[in-house]
Amino acid sequence: MNIAIIDYGAGNIQSIRFALERLGYTADFTSDAARIREADRVIFPGVGEAGSAMEKLEDSGLDQVIPGLTQPVLGICLGMQLMCRYSEEGETRGLGIFDMEVRRFPKGLKVPQIGWNSIHRLKGPLFKGVGEGAYVYLVHSYFAPLSGDTIAGSEYGFEYSAALGRDNFMGVQFHPEKSSKDGAQILRNFIEMEP
Repeated sequence: MNIAIIDYGAGNIQSIRFALERLGYTADFTSDAARIREADRVIFPGVGEAGSAMEKLEDSGLDQVIPGLTQPVLGICLGMQLMCRYSEEGETRGLGIFDMEVRRFPKGLKVPQIGWNSIHRLKGPLFKGVGEGAYVYLVHSYFAPLSGDTIAGSEYGFEYSAALGRDNFMGVQFHPEKSSKDGAQILRNFIEMEP
C-alpha cells in the first residue's frame, strides 16, 4: 500500500505517521505531484491559518493537483477546511471540492474548541466499526456547516459537520491520529476501504 502524506509546510505530519505505523503502515511525506498522483491513498493534513496554508499550496502547484486526484483522499482538520470552496479565515478561496463556506464559531462560544467531543449520524465506510457517539479530539475555531456532503456531525453550541464526503474525497474536522481507538479505526478504514 503506497500512502502519501502531503507535505506543504502546514501539517502536524509526524503524529499522523506514528499513528499509521501503529497500524502497520508506512507513509511517504511528499510535495511531489507525481508521487502524490501515484499513491494508493493520500492524506491531506493541516494545522494553522487557512490563508497562509492555501498560499503554500498555490506556490507549490498542489492547489491544482489535489482536486484532480482519483484515489481515496482524506483531509484532516485544516486540510478538510481547505477542501471547501471558501473560508472566512483570512477570506480564503479553497479548493472547491466541497461547495460550502467554512465559518468562524459565533461570539459567545469559546474558541478554539479544544478537547473531546462526540460524533453522530455516521455515514459511509470511513466509520465502519465506529459507534454512534464515539469521542474524537478536536482543536478548531472554524467549522463547516451541515450539508448534503456531511457524513458525521458534532455539536458545539449547534450541530456542524465533523466529517465530509464526496466521491473519493473525505475530510474530518477532528484529529483521528489523536483520537484513541476510534481514531485508529477511522484511519484503518480509510487505508483499507475499496477505492
